[in-house]
Amino acid sequence: MLRSFIQVRTDSDFPIQNLPYGVFRRIEDSEPHIGVAIGDYILDLRILEDEGMFFNSNLKDKKIFYEKSLNAFMSLGKENQSIARQMIQNLLREDNPELRDNKELNEKCFVKITDVEMLMPVEIGDYTDFYSSKEHATNVGIMFRGKENALLPNWLHLPVAYHGRASSVVISGTDIIHPLGQFKPADKDIPEFGKSKEMDFELEVGFLIGERSKLGEPISVNEANKYIFGMVLVNDWSARDIQRWEYVPLGPFLAKNFATSVSPWIVTLDALEPFKTEGPNQNPEPLSYLKTNGNPSYDIKLEVYIKTQKLSEPYLISKSNFKYLYWNIFQQLAHHTVNGCNIRTGDLMASGTISGVEKSSFGSMLELAWKGTEPIKLPNGEERIFLQDGDTIIIKGYCQGDGYRIGFGEVSGKIISQ
Repeated sequence: MLRSFIQVRTDSDFPIQNLPYGVFRRIEDSEPHIGVAIGDYILDLRILEDEGMFFNSNLKDKKIFYEKSLNAFMSLGKENQSIARQMIQNLLREDNPELRDNKELNEKCFVKITDVEMLMPVEIGDYTDFYSSKEHATNVGIMFRGKENALLPNWLHLPVAYHGRASSVVISGTDIIHPLGQFKPADKDIPEFGKSKEMDFELEVGFLIGERSKLGEPISVNEANKYIFGMVLVNDWSARDIQRWEYVPLGPFLAKNFATSVSPWIVTLDALEPFKTEGPNQNPEPLSYLKTNGNPSYDIKLEVYIKTQKLSEPYLISKSNFKYLYWNIFQQLAHHTVNGCNIRTGDLMASGTISGVEKSSFGSMLELAWKGTEPIKLPNGEERIFLQDGDTIIIKGYCQGDGYRIGFGEVSGKIISQ
């Protein structure tokens, strides 16, 4: 098995097989730096660039890793990204002395993850949120329309989505201000205005666009892979009472656009390749432009934890998996662009809430507490039907290999009063 000269625990999210990209700031430096995670460290790619370590013609002397975000690197396309990853991986091999035995360079280019502040890794231009979990869509449909009308007629034929707000996408660890809005209690004739009483999380995984496309040119489902740079964990915070009142006829608005949290590390599709797997059986058969072959999904294990102000440790409330998604990321991108819509470097596409069949795998409080009728019981005696001020939600994700894991780190956020 490929190993790094940097010691990496078997349960670490960041072995040499992963090498996710992120943007960080050293404690003693105000400038953003681009790096990759390896074990408990970050390898500073700006310093490697200064040392002439990137010899590919599309990387050498371009100062790509001097940028404040990953957008410039992401825009270079899949081939250059794969070459750069191979170069970095080769430098970190335990049997390669080039970086391993250069003590002076080691001291400059490695920094502990605990000694940095992680920043937003990309400049997000647009944000789209899909609704691609059949179990989640069915659960929500049963709650609001009954079993007979759980899935709307279009759901099994196309990846449903809405356009979110890129300006309120925030990095993990950012506090989430409890939103205000209109909501209509069932026993009232007119709506009320105030703080949402039904704050919720949504367990999601997102993908980020690398290479851009041209207006008017659809991306085929078989070409979608080359436009996707990598994936992150996403929590698309939701105010269910505001959403229930406002979403007809045009969909979510204030209930969603107040905050969306993303994890700081971007895991590339190259790193995820060994974990490709089948997705759910699609019946009826998708239209031709949505048909995918082989293994179009990924076996990514997902966990959700809650930490209240009274809980001493975060408590696991959900275990799910990315492979449960009915519509895969390649179908999502193909559908998004089939009308000629162009995509740009840094665009974020989120999966929508990911739920499995079992209650323990549901991806939102709305489902876990079944619309407030089955409270979640916490180990200290507290109960939750929705989230409260002071509650923190932590989402983790990883793929388990033979003796290593490809992890995403985590995305967390704490709800606070405004």
